[in-house]
Amino acid sequence: MVALWSKYTRFLALAVIAVQGDEYGPVNKFAVRCESQHLESPDLLHVEDENANTNDRHANPKSMDVGKIRKDFTVLNREIGGKLPIYFDSACQTLRPKPVIDAMTEYYESFPSCAGRSVHKLATEVSLRCDAARSRVADFFDAESPTEIAFLKNTTEGLNTVIFGMGLKKGDEIVTTDYEHNSVHVPVVQLTKTVGVRHRMVESATDGTFDLERFEKAMNKKVRLVAMCLTSNVSGYTLPAREVVEIAHSYGAKVLFDAAQAAPSMRIDVRQLGVDFMAASAHKMCGPSGVGVFYARAEISDRLTPLMFGGHGVTDTDYASFKLLPAPERFETGLQNYSGIVGTGAALDYLSAIGMDAIREHEISLNKRMTRALVDVPGVSVIRPRDPNVRGGIFSFNIEGLSAHDIAMILDNSNNIMMRSGMHCCHTYFHSRGIDGCARASLYIYNEAGEVDVFTEAVSDLAAKFGKSS
Repeated sequence: MVALWSKYTRFLALAVIAVQGDEYGPVNKFAVRCESQHLESPDLLHVEDENANTNDRHANPKSMDVGKIRKDFTVLNREIGGKLPIYFDSACQTLRPKPVIDAMTEYYESFPSCAGRSVHKLATEVSLRCDAARSRVADFFDAESPTEIAFLKNTTEGLNTVIFGMGLKKGDEIVTTDYEHNSVHVPVVQLTKTVGVRHRMVESATDGTFDLERFEKAMNKKVRLVAMCLTSNVSGYTLPAREVVEIAHSYGAKVLFDAAQAAPSMRIDVRQLGVDFMAASAHKMCGPSGVGVFYARAEISDRLTPLMFGGHGVTDTDYASFKLLPAPERFETGLQNYSGIVGTGAALDYLSAIGMDAIREHEISLNKRMTRALVDVPGVSVIRPRDPNVRGGIFSFNIEGLSAHDIAMILDNSNNIMMRSGMHCCHTYFHSRGIDGCARASLYIYNEAGEVDVFTEAVSDLAAKFGKSS
């Protein structure tokens, strides 16, 4: 019987697009150096093969038919209070297209059983479908083998699996950015308290980019793990991943990337990148909630201690001992989210049909439109970096005189503009910069220019009417 669970998902994401002059302010010199190197390949996490099949999973169509895409998302075509919704909260959770919902429904209607346990026909079908989804994830992120991909609950579980499972001890060091999501920051702080590891943070450059020089100065032979957010969920900035991996490995450290925000929007090749561990979430990639994708290199995956122990994660037990299964199944203890795993495979098929390059270009195009309209509006401040080319689909901002929650609620009530506000599970970013959170508009495949124009007009009006500068 086909083994049910596969390997850690490799999907990291890098992608800093060349800064265009100084239209949006100065750029850190190290970021510029990285960007100039990256210009050789439009995809910073994926190196093109001249002999590659042009019909591969990442094939980039000439243009995105946003109108056609929107038809797949029922909620976008249903009025709420007399208006269609403008969903600008995809960085929190994307909407789900009909093919993903259909795939999940098929599980419940056609083969609603357990995988990897029973041997009857329905159970076998579930196992085969889950194995197919695992292979799909591995292919999507260019993993060496499906056994490098494990299905967990979310990105957070994958990150915790590495941070707590490496066996770090007193005197070991972990290096992070100064803008980590709490899914990295909190586990690291916990280890400093319980084990005595040392936590080193790399201070960002003044323009909001990653400072490679400061990073290299933070490295030494005691650093066991570099755990970093590939793309910031606050600013949208993507760090120079290849350089980070190369520097970390030169000191003997392993690299863990939080790819939750990067994976939905850019192509990632974990083998070319050389990353050791990576985690992401299906719910940010048009997939179901409750499914995390975890990648671990085959050579080191069995060295990690799982977070949980129990059924399905072991090969045998007696009254005094147990023997763990090899990866990925050692990380998949307990009954899994089978419908979600099947839906994840369908979501990756959906994104691939659009093309990851096309998705990235679409996000940046809308962000440019949004930035141009608001960057010089009195009272509106944009979270750095100011250049939309390096922020992907995220536009985070504040209006002087209004709280972030005020902005979000007013826009929701007046225009059905749905976005997130607050500190975005990244308290350290805001506390260290003296900012009381921000409002965040995040763009994705189903958003269009007309929605951006409604948003920018509404924000400009808010700044004029309620901001202190008005």
